[in-house]
Amino acid sequence: MNIELVSNSAEDTLEIARLLGKTLVPGDVIALTGDLGAGKTCFCKGVGEALGISPDRITSPTFTIATEHKGRLDLNHIDVYRLDSAREAVEIGIDETLSETKGVCVVEWAEKVEQLLPSESIRVTFFLAGDDSRKITISGPQQERFAAFRKWCERFSSGG
Repeated sequence: MNIELVSNSAEDTLEIARLLGKTLVPGDVIALTGDLGAGKTCFCKGVGEALGISPDRITSPTFTIATEHKGRLDLNHIDVYRLDSAREAVEIGIDETLSETKGVCVVEWAEKVEQLLPSESIRVTFFLAGDDSRKITISGPQQERFAAFRKWCERFSSGG
């Protein structure tokens, strides 16, 4: 899967994330990368909402590093912004959370722990494209379950 989308608002970003969230299965890891303020936590709120978790409960866990939310599938929200290395992430058990989750993991600043991410991770990259606009690139395994997601997101495609 390799999809390029355009979000013109926080609501667009939430909707794209909700649509992706509908396709998720236990063990999925979503790796989020992008500049500060690009929409990573907003995206996590949308994924959480698709999993039956109130978006109000999801805040950036920058200081706590990881939070778990109960839903249709549990959501492990991990923010490694404050970590200096993947080794530090291993020391606090992030590698175990990524490999043993029975729910879904969303990792903000995933580039900092790239070597710990499963090869089948869904990668979401945010590029600032204006005041409220974001270019969002989503890539990951070529699996049939993402065909519906691709169709649902046609209205956000960078071509139209």
